[in-house]
Amino acid sequence: MLTRNFNPSLAKPSPSQTSLYLPYRDGELHLRQLLPAIVDFSKPPILMLHGAMSNGRVFYSQSGRGLGCFLANAGFVVYVLDTAGRGLSLPKISRDFTLGQGEVIREQLPLVQQYVLAIHKQVCEEQGKSSPSQVHWCAHSWGGVLMASALARYPELQQSVRSLLTFGSKRTIRVKSFKKWLMVDVFWNRLAPGLAVGQGYLAADKLRVGMDNESRASLNQSIDWVRGEWRDHDDGFDYAKAANMAKWPSAWFIAGQNDTVLGHPEDVADMINECGFSQVKYTLLSKENGFKHDYGHADMLTHLDAMNDHFPLIRDWYLGFELAVLKD
Repeated sequence: MLTRNFNPSLAKPSPSQTSLYLPYRDGELHLRQLLPAIVDFSKPPILMLHGAMSNGRVFYSQSGRGLGCFLANAGFVVYVLDTAGRGLSLPKISRDFTLGQGEVIREQLPLVQQYVLAIHKQVCEEQGKSSPSQVHWCAHSWGGVLMASALARYPELQQSVRSLLTFGSKRTIRVKSFKKWLMVDVFWNRLAPGLAVGQGYLAADKLRVGMDNESRASLNQSIDWVRGEWRDHDDGFDYAKAANMAKWPSAWFIAGQNDTVLGHPEDVADMINECGFSQVKYTLLSKENGFKHDYGHADMLTHLDAMNDHFPLIRDWYLGFELAVLKD
């Protein structure tokens, strides 16, 4: 494992940031660790996962902005994953990159989960404290689908994940509109695969349609899933069947009123029903519900007002788990 320290100086307060690199296949996965001023490794940490055409920077910035930094400043140890090929993970997605979303579900999330728990166990043993046995999971957009898939597939993750919090996460897109037809039916389902064939991958950053690039495998697999199928493309595992039998952790699905395509509130609600969560809450970020804005797909995490609007509610939700432990 390699570490590279980063000391932000543009904004105060800002958490300590360290880049951790986990060996993975022929490269390495990047994991950004965000630490509060007073660190308690005995409490369950938070693991964050980005969505499609994105990377971990949707949750943090060098200047201390983002949900990850906000929660670290509130006292939580936070880890933000760049899946293989994205963000600071290496090698970058290229013509020869063959990994898809299946490897995130079956390999990368279980690997990072074990690694994070191992970090906390080692530190707690040195300090003579009890180490946490669970991690809070948090995801944006398609990352929520990948996390839910890993949970549905692996009972051991169901035991070691304390909660699942998602922003604009949907498994299918059923809403109908001209914007949806243009963005999903035309671009994502038809144009994007053609561009990926020519380039070898979808160069989303150069096309200015996303923060990061998408592999051909992930692109094609996500298209099938959005249309309705929830089955592993590599080994045929039936995630829909497994979801019905899963022992889900406590969950919170957040949607934005102005998220009209990529995380439409109706599609977010469909995912909740499909998974069959027993302990779940749903929040719509809208002016009508008392929030400052009708938030969209990205700005529910990146808007400047989010830090003083719904981020404190998220902080309090996580603190509630700690209070529950104290009561027990």
